[in-house]
Amino acid sequence: MEKYAVIVAGGSGMRMGTSIPKQFLLLRNKPVLWYSINAFLEAYNDLQIIVVLPPDYAETGLQIIRTTIDPNRVWITTGGETRFHSVKNGLEPINKSGVVFVHDGVRCLLTPALIRRCYEATVDKGNAIPSVGEVDTIRVETVNGNELMDRNKVRRIQTPQTFFSDLIKAAFEQDYDELFTDEASVVERLGVKINLIEGEASNIKITHPVDLLIAEKILEEREVQ
Repeated sequence: MEKYAVIVAGGSGMRMGTSIPKQFLLLRNKPVLWYSINAFLEAYNDLQIIVVLPPDYAETGLQIIRTTIDPNRVWITTGGETRFHSVKNGLEPINKSGVVFVHDGVRCLLTPALIRRCYEATVDKGNAIPSVGEVDTIRVETVNGNELMDRNKVRRIQTPQTFFSDLIKAAFEQDYDELFTDEASVVERLGVKINLIEGEASNIKITHPVDLLIAEKILEEREVQ
């Protein structure tokens, strides 16, 4: 079965407070985005990757791709106004039936094992959304103030969110809605049941400067295992 990964790295990363987007920041002397690309290349040797980048960073992206383990399986497209539009741009080149992973380029610590589990669950159930449980106490704001939630019923959603290509391409033919916060919410609008699988606690999203320190420590520990 054909396999495609759309790696979304089109954001500006304003919350990081740096002059360049966070996907291009260095982590152990390699750009954050490099790790995301390589994880997919390692997971399957027949997987094709579309990287969605800001328009002004295409050349930077090409330089990163050239240093990966198989640059011939990676190509670039440009991002859109929102994440929804960036993913839609990334899906555009896919014209064969298969399985599509959509991944945040700054979730650079995902493992090939997670990618393979997402694929296998998608083949079995039609889609696979990695998630992890919540360990903090959760309170939800209400009209009367706030109330405690059962954290055992809360799941934090990760990527790669994985679908059959025909399904996700059809979902992204819908008009944009600001309630679309991820790919699962777009597909769910079609009436499709979302299948959650266990993600990885280390599959963090690089958002703030401290996340780079955490990511560096995780990579150090993996090297000695």
